[in-house]
Parts: sequence; structure tokens; C-alpha cells
Amino acid sequence: MQTPTNTFKQAIANKQTQIGLWVSLADPYSTEICAGAGFDWLLIDGEHAPNDVRSILAQLQVVAAYPSHPIARVPMGHGHVGEALIKQYLDIGVQTLLVPMVDTAEQAAALVRATRYPQFDAQGKSTGGIRGMAGARASRWGRYPAYAHEANAQVCLLVQAETQTALDNLDAIAATDGVDGVFIGPADLSASLGHVGNPGHPDVQAAIEKAIQRIVQAGKAAGILTTDEALARHYMALGASFVAVGLDTNLLVRHTSALAARFKTGLTVAPAGKTY
Repeated sequence: MQTPTNTFKQAIANKQTQIGLWVSLADPYSTEICAGAGFDWLLIDGEHAPNDVRSILAQLQVVAAYPSHPIARVPMGHGHVGEALIKQYLDIGVQTLLVPMVDTAEQAAALVRATRYPQFDAQGKSTGGIRGMAGARASRWGRYPAYAHEANAQVCLLVQAETQTALDNLDAIAATDGVDGVFIGPADLSASLGHVGNPGHPDVQAAIEKAIQRIVQAGKAAGILTTDEALARHYMALGASFVAVGLDTNLLVRHTSALAARFKTGLTVAPAGKTY
């Protein structure tokens, strides 16, 4: 059997807009409900949701029955701990990774190495991959016989730019070979720019717009999350090609609160919540 093609990676390389949903409830039952909704991709969050490798594996298994592409966010990507987590996520079958808090091109390049098996050019020189070899679920325990040779091409690496430092280095981060897309994190960026909890501040929005344009100019895919439909469409018009338009937790909070408020006096509908 051939190693499966990463359809999400193909789509963003072809500049096809991919609409996604943030999945944070950390439960395969609710994730399967979301998988059947028709989104192009689902983000299984390992940074701000109570997920571990086992719970992410269970969610990968239920999503596999649906067309939605699972993307997993590691809690961290830097250092030995980050490299170990990346290895585990890839070994359980994650093809597309989202890595938070990437501030420099050097960090981005280290992440590329962590997601690739070692390869050698015609002169026998290593191209730098450090991913450990294993006959794990990703290769279906050896049933994809050429997995070790085919996996690198199917890994999709998305890095998050969430600070002023990342914006300062954005052109170099986006130019890093092996980085497929750059995701702007509005909430942490707002904090870094001095507007904590206010990603809608004009300064933050101006920075986001410029960042999307710079990422697209570098030839890479730009991504973002917002629950504001008009804003999501605005980002897409600027060139953002992978856009999350909601969160499972936010949908549950808003709609349960609205339902209760219609039948109970003195209750108000919950606010829309933050964007990550």
C-alpha cells in the first residue's frame, strides 16, 4: 500500500481555500460529530485543550471515516521536549502539524528537521532530518512499505506567528524551506502588541492584515482563526487560505446559553469568546 497523500497540503499549495473548525473538547464522540459537519479540516488542540497523545489518537481514528483532514497542534515545538512530542504525533498518524509560538527562522528550520526522516543527497550529505525511525501507526506498522521514503513529502508543517518578534522575522520564517504555512494567532498577538484580550484593536488588525499579505507574497499559505464571519471573509479576501471559522467549545457555550435564556428569566446569552 502507498503512503496516503496529504490532501490538505495539496490544497493549500494549490491556493484552494480550506475552511476549518477548532476542536477542543478532547473527546472522540464530539470530534466525530464535528467531522461529519463538512469542514475541510479540524484542528485537534494539544496546546490549550486537555488532550494527550492517546486522546489525540482516538480522535484521529474517528475522523478517519470522514473527509475532514485532522490537524494537530502540539503544546510546544522547541527543544528536546518539543521534538519528542512532534515525533509522537507523527508516529500516531498526524500528517499536518500546527506549532505555536514560532518567533524566528532558526526555530522554524529546527521544526522542519524534527518533522523529517533523515535523507541524503547524491553526494551522501545529510539534508538534516532528525525524526526517529519507528514502525508505528503512521506506517500502519509496516503495511505502507515505502513509508520511510514517502513520509517527508506528505508532512505539512504550519507554524504560528503570535508575537511582535515573529512579525519582525515573518519574511524569514515564511521563506523557510519545509514550512508550508504560517498561522496568525490573534489572541497572543494582541497581548504581545499591548492590547491584551482585544484582538479587534485597530493596531492588531492592521498587523494581521499586513502579516497575511507578507505570507502570501512569500508564496506560503496564510491561516487564522476567527468566529466573526465578516472578518473571516475579509481575511480570505486578503489571501488567507486556511481559516478556522469556529470552535466546538464556543458553539456549545453560545447555543446552550441562548437556549436556556429563551426559557429562563434573568439569563443572558454568553459572549462569542476569544479567538486563539
